[in-house]
Amino acid sequence: MVYDLSVIDFEDFFEHSPEQDAGTSIQSFYLLLVPTYNIDTLLDNFLDLLKETHNDFRIDTAPLSDIAGYSVFGFGDREGWPTEAEGFCSQAIEVDKWMAKLTARKRAYPLGMGDVRSDVLPRFGEWRDGILKVLEDLATNGNLGEGAPGSGEALESDEEDSVESTLVNPKSRSKRQQSRVDDLEDIGGKSGQSVSLAIDFTTTAQQGPKAMVPTTSPTYTALTKQGYTIIGSHSGVKICRWTKSALRGRGSCYKYSFYGIASHLCMETTPSLSCSNKCVFCWRHGTNPVGTTWRWQIDPPEMIIDGAKQGHYKKIKMMRGVPGVRAERFQEAMRIRHCALSLVGEPIFYPHINEFVALLHREHISSFLVCNAQHPDQLAALQPVTQLYVSIDASNAESLRKIDRPLHRDYWQRFQRCLDIIREKRFRMRTVFRLTLVKGFNIDEEVEGYADLVARGLPCFVEIKGVTYCGTSTSASAGLSMQNVPFYHEIQTFVEALNEALERRGLEYGIAAEHAHSCCALIASRRFFVEGKWHTLIGYEKFFACLESGQEFSPEDYMGDPTPEWATWGKGGFDPRDERVDRKGRVIETDG
Repeated sequence: MVYDLSVIDFEDFFEHSPEQDAGTSIQSFYLLLVPTYNIDTLLDNFLDLLKETHNDFRIDTAPLSDIAGYSVFGFGDREGWPTEAEGFCSQAIEVDKWMAKLTARKRAYPLGMGDVRSDVLPRFGEWRDGILKVLEDLATNGNLGEGAPGSGEALESDEEDSVESTLVNPKSRSKRQQSRVDDLEDIGGKSGQSVSLAIDFTTTAQQGPKAMVPTTSPTYTALTKQGYTIIGSHSGVKICRWTKSALRGRGSCYKYSFYGIASHLCMETTPSLSCSNKCVFCWRHGTNPVGTTWRWQIDPPEMIIDGAKQGHYKKIKMMRGVPGVRAERFQEAMRIRHCALSLVGEPIFYPHINEFVALLHREHISSFLVCNAQHPDQLAALQPVTQLYVSIDASNAESLRKIDRPLHRDYWQRFQRCLDIIREKRFRMRTVFRLTLVKGFNIDEEVEGYADLVARGLPCFVEIKGVTYCGTSTSASAGLSMQNVPFYHEIQTFVEALNEALERRGLEYGIAAEHAHSCCALIASRRFFVEGKWHTLIGYEKFFACLESGQEFSPEDYMGDPTPEWATWGKGGFDPRDERVDRKGRVIETDG
């Protein structure tokens, strides 16, 4: 049924759900198409009615809670109002917000918005296609499925589900943030939450291969409580806070500024939840299993990838009811384009890692693999990936022992062998040293040592990132506290000092990009400085074309477009097309 808001009696549809014939099982599903005007229209009365209905103490605050769902599409004009903050589709945004309150969080699909002068037809087409899929799910399951926690309480708060980094401005930290800070890339969990300690299987007698993470184990309970979907017996998938942020138009992680990876198109997973280190800054609070050799049953790569995609898409679908999620980005997110093998554990530890990566590439999903430089044999056997990371957490053996707490006794020899392997691979794939800086552990007087490591491995890129304190007993027992967290100005000073140290050694590197929001900066080889511009972005289709050609190729063969001006050193690295907000959903003013 199609109704004109200028004709109907609002009370018949919004103070209670439409009456149905007795004995029918039909449920109402509301689709609201809303223009936005800068003059007085009946929409003002409509919005007043929605607000008054929700706040009327004589009736239920959610009188439409028994409908099947709703979704809103807004028509706007960017010529007069370029952005949402300046009024683009503002009345549609308000309708969407109040409908969430009146329906008790029955937003079935994110708010769609289109510019009547340019992109309204494709945007409306995407929204329509998404609605059809939701209706198919409703017909099959009878409900909207599982929703994201906190995705539309009556308050309709625009708070991020995670605390965003405030290390750029030390004065902006609150007492609440000082009590607990997580990794800048994926912040989650709760202060004071009790967690299980790491299970060290290296000293446990095993009678034949067993599951690495049995469903009945404390490890399984701890990881699922942190938001993981456990796949099979040893793998996991999870969406990070940057995926949620990108879906809401609030910015992607540093990988977008540096390499062109939009966070809402990226799946974060690992085929091995086990690791051979017990790093003091571990994101997972010491809940993942550890070991020096693979002693568990092995799941096939096909099963892991299928389970990872299924788990990822399920978590994306849970976001469709979250306030502020953009319909076009939600639609885009339903096709994975990138895979970050960096979730937890050691991906290269998985015995079939090459087959796993090949399956990703077959679906034109790029691969970003992170290893901890403790498995040189597996690293040497690794086939080309889109980008290969090695964690460089210290510049000398003593610092590495304190901060990574490796299980291998010959950890430093393994570490150095991995650097040599990275040097050999630098002309076959993009290689990256990732430095995680921890004050009191691996910053003071270690610049020269890091420069020596770069000279040994000659990576294509060097990422420098500040650590944040997880606030767990595991970290505290290792001597880590908030005092060990560097501010961004300290990261900047270190980056400039490291760049100068590389220049003194005659190495051709330069500071290419930054993402201040993540306390992260990028030093790049001059191989990627072409015609006066940095080209740190990746040409993904070029990569797959090179891979499928069967011929040898180098990182230069899939070099992408120039690094965006806003991402270069000194510009902050936040995409101006997105909107940065604070924890209360208020827009943060940025320079320029």
